[in-house]
Amino acid sequence: MNQLTLDKFEEAYERVQEVILPTNLIQSDFFSQTTGNKVYLKPENLQLTGAYKIRGAYYKISTLSEEEKQRGLITASAGNHAQGVAYAARKFGVPATIVMPVSTPLLKVNRTKSLGAEVILHGNVYDEACDKALELAEEHGYTFVHPFDDLDVATGQGSIAMEIVKELPTVDTILVPVGGGGLATGVSTLAKMLNPKIHVIGVEPAGANCLQASLRAGAVTTLDRVDTIADGTAVKTPGENIFPYLQENLDDIITIEDDELIVAFLDVLENHKLLVENSGLLTVAALKHLPAENKKVVSILSGGNMDIITLSSVVQNGLIQRSRIFTVSVRLPDVPGQLNKVSGVIADAKGNVIKLEHNQFISVNRNSSVELIITMEAFGEEHKKSIIQALRNAGFEPEERNPRALY
Repeated sequence: MNQLTLDKFEEAYERVQEVILPTNLIQSDFFSQTTGNKVYLKPENLQLTGAYKIRGAYYKISTLSEEEKQRGLITASAGNHAQGVAYAARKFGVPATIVMPVSTPLLKVNRTKSLGAEVILHGNVYDEACDKALELAEEHGYTFVHPFDDLDVATGQGSIAMEIVKELPTVDTILVPVGGGGLATGVSTLAKMLNPKIHVIGVEPAGANCLQASLRAGAVTTLDRVDTIADGTAVKTPGENIFPYLQENLDDIITIEDDELIVAFLDVLENHKLLVENSGLLTVAALKHLPAENKKVVSILSGGNMDIITLSSVVQNGLIQRSRIFTVSVRLPDVPGQLNKVSGVIADAKGNVIKLEHNQFISVNRNSSVELIITMEAFGEEHKKSIIQALRNAGFEPEERNPRALY
């Protein structure tokens, strides 16, 4: 437990200044008002590589011998560590190979390649990619740079805690995302060194809660499977080397459902104009799980590398969750003018139709009824209810449908 020292953290803090951008805390009036605490955001999504991972990767590689560097570097990553290693390798003038899961968003793959690294896609989750990277390291003699289970990497990540405490010395709580645990190790360990009263809470996806399972078991535990949209934290097994530090310094674990991340995405984008990936939103979603105690809470936004297809899906599903997009079906007699009547009711209620499906074959007797499925926009839950009521008042009997299957 004495391998992570204050001297090492201070060295890492100074060294990473060579490559990082300043990510000053953003005081959030919106989240403060909605949660009952004084909320600050730490926007690591604004780093050069779009995530905090550049800190640990750069510091780790800076500690390697010339012989270790020249053998070539290899790592496994779901995307953000990949870019950190690729960037650092380019700065030090050494080759790097990155093994990434085949499900890695295209944006992260292309950005890693653009930084000069060779990318190999292997496995469905990080753990399978890591096994392949270790196999290649053994075969070719590469120097393996672990994305989280490495004390030097964790030390580099801890520079975030140094910045938080320097800027906000009276911070009460730090929320930190957890995948394998490297960021949580660095942040929680240094935070406790600087001020033991700081409460540090790890936040995991409910579908990849490997650290929570391990802490409960009192030993590193491997999940049978992971299932989460937070791809950057989709890890089956936390780090063995860093686990004792997590046991010692993390005060609690909060788990977040995927639906909560979708709402958090819209909240951050609309209120702070920040694009944050799903893993980086874990700490934002966790804000609603904290008691309203007027505490100073820092939420670490760990990254912002989200591809356009994922972004589109999250926005669409977020609008559905907020009742800003919804779908109803109505039965109409198959006579002229009925569609015009329905659209008039919706227009008067200030609804905006974005999709129609007119099915004349819902019944054998077309003179009896046809089905009209309408997907439309509303301002929110109350407006949606008023549109549905307007349809009822006009003599229609709207039934809500699942827009996910129709839009």
